[in-house]
Amino acid sequence: MQKAEAMAQINTGVGLPPLCIQGYAKLRQEHQARLKAEAEAENATRRLAVAQEQISEYAQQREGEAGHLLGQVHAVHTALASALQQPSEGGGSLSELEAHALKDRLEEAVTEARAFAAQQKADAERTKRSFSQADLQTADSDVEMKRMRESEDDSELTGGAEDPPLASHAANGRGGAARPGDDEAGSDAEDADAAAGPRSAGFLERSRFIPLRLSADERRLLHLLEAALSVSSYTDKVDILSWRNKTQRVHVQVKDICAILSGLVVAQDYKKGQALVVNRNFADNAEWFQNVFEVGRRFKIMNPDRMRSEYGKLIYMLMDSADRDLQELLEFRCVRPLRTVHGLLAERGGLALLADGLMERATAEIVAGERPRAEVQRDIKQKERAREALVRKHRSAQLAEEDILRCIYSISDNNSYLLFNRDPVDRVISYLREYFRPDALESGASLAISGGLGGARLTHSHERQFHYVLQSLTLWREISHEMFKLWCLAENDLLRESNTYRLVNTGQGLNRVQQAASVGKAMGAILWRCQQRLGQWVGSSVIHLGDHNVPNALMFIDKYTQVPRILNPVVLVLDSLPKYCKDPHLNNYVNSVFGSVEGCRKAILLDFFRHAFDGSGADNFFDAGSCIDGRLTSAWNWGSKIEKKNYYPIFKVAGFVGFDGEFKG
Repeated sequence: MQKAEAMAQINTGVGLPPLCIQGYAKLRQEHQARLKAEAEAENATRRLAVAQEQISEYAQQREGEAGHLLGQVHAVHTALASALQQPSEGGGSLSELEAHALKDRLEEAVTEARAFAAQQKADAERTKRSFSQADLQTADSDVEMKRMRESEDDSELTGGAEDPPLASHAANGRGGAARPGDDEAGSDAEDADAAAGPRSAGFLERSRFIPLRLSADERRLLHLLEAALSVSSYTDKVDILSWRNKTQRVHVQVKDICAILSGLVVAQDYKKGQALVVNRNFADNAEWFQNVFEVGRRFKIMNPDRMRSEYGKLIYMLMDSADRDLQELLEFRCVRPLRTVHGLLAERGGLALLADGLMERATAEIVAGERPRAEVQRDIKQKERAREALVRKHRSAQLAEEDILRCIYSISDNNSYLLFNRDPVDRVISYLREYFRPDALESGASLAISGGLGGARLTHSHERQFHYVLQSLTLWREISHEMFKLWCLAENDLLRESNTYRLVNTGQGLNRVQQAASVGKAMGAILWRCQQRLGQWVGSSVIHLGDHNVPNALMFIDKYTQVPRILNPVVLVLDSLPKYCKDPHLNNYVNSVFGSVEGCRKAILLDFFRHAFDGSGADNFFDAGSCIDGRLTSAWNWGSKIEKKNYYPIFKVAGFVGFDGEFKG
């Protein structure tokens, strides 16, 4: 008790002599300056590492181009030598000497390019090794990591083993939101899963990362949580540069959230709320609060367009509540594993449901399109009969009919998500292949860009830009395909107790910089699959995570959920243009400006494929450029300038209001 009072006296400065207060203030200023300098040095070191890796990739690219050019020169030299052997032509010896000299110079240039590429690659590897040996991610007790420790006793509580994953499923499976009927089998599935066969393996692995649809009672909890978070200014009070005791401040904020929830419970369930208010013991209601927070997290994964401001507050509050000091103060842990389809079925012995052949039809997404109404109605009836058959076959004393339907509906929700988030990327890829070819260049339809012209930071030929756009879209498609898995892994990284963060000014305000090992590993696997499928890779393959570009896994998820928000309006305009041009006035406008409907489509696609993938959108090359993160930055930059395009009126006619969607609703 005396020790606690002494620490409180030091933190507040009350009762200390003026000389001690001045000395303590000076020490704080020096400590703050040192922390700032260390953060800036680490940030600069990381930027240098990224620059070295990008230079290494650039050197290897130039090496390949030089080798290709040398091969062409050898062919030209051979043809020239055979031509010079003709006795009728004069000056052959002089031309042959010039050809030999040109060949020698090119061989020297290629040798230098190869040496430069090898040197840059060695430097990049050496930098990576030095990072791993220095272990820059583990800071001393005097460096602000997750929260500033004000005493040596607090620093003793840091460290410890990692927690198990929060999601109730394996994190190393094939995962992702596969399309219905995906025949790929996860190589590391459990024995019980493997026995189900290759067709069911897709459902078994997908179900590990598909959250359960909310029940009626859970939706009431969701409304409570949204109301509490909407009036909270948690991050505004916590994420500031202050030398007050941050642990106590976070503790007050967590209790404030709990108090708001308690008040809302009183309004909905008076008896339960009254008991909570009277006791004021949050530990007695730990399970209830865990359920409330888990419902919010689960709902957000299934509905990325909802809770766009509340979710960030929730995750950051849960990040802070994972601190061991706060858990001791609150006497409970706020985080519990996500409830998934696989978790529910495994708990109640119903995994055989996922191996049933009717699952594909029972969860298929029915797209009406321009099909006859009778055909659509027939598909709906078949889907309903498949669900009824599954319920009759798999219900038991442990697995109720409602649970089976809930799991089926949850997988159907995932298919619906893929329809509106992954399929637009496929549609844009089909437009790219339909209107452009890498080996054929039409007049006025070149995808070539030049650095410095039109805001571009990259210089690509038509063929190179075609492959660059195709690779970027393919990568986005795969990320959208596995977004549920990536989101679950992101929450594991964000809410793991031992994964601390630093508060750093990244150039866009104060952000929580935190490593995301699970997401980084999954992204590396996705990138490798894309590279293997496409056969080559144009540009940089650097994945920004845990740096000033993408500070943490939450920023990563927020960034890539923007892909459908950018592409959906473009696809809507392109698909709807023929229908809108049935109006004679609009048709006359399109013909007068673009020549035809196809001319208008091609003009939109040409501008999009050139300037949405030109490396623009940042203050320097390393923050935008051709890296994995920079490709999406360029697309956002294109979207911010669409009002200046000559085809913008066509977007307005199609109902376009913006790329960012709504934050409420």
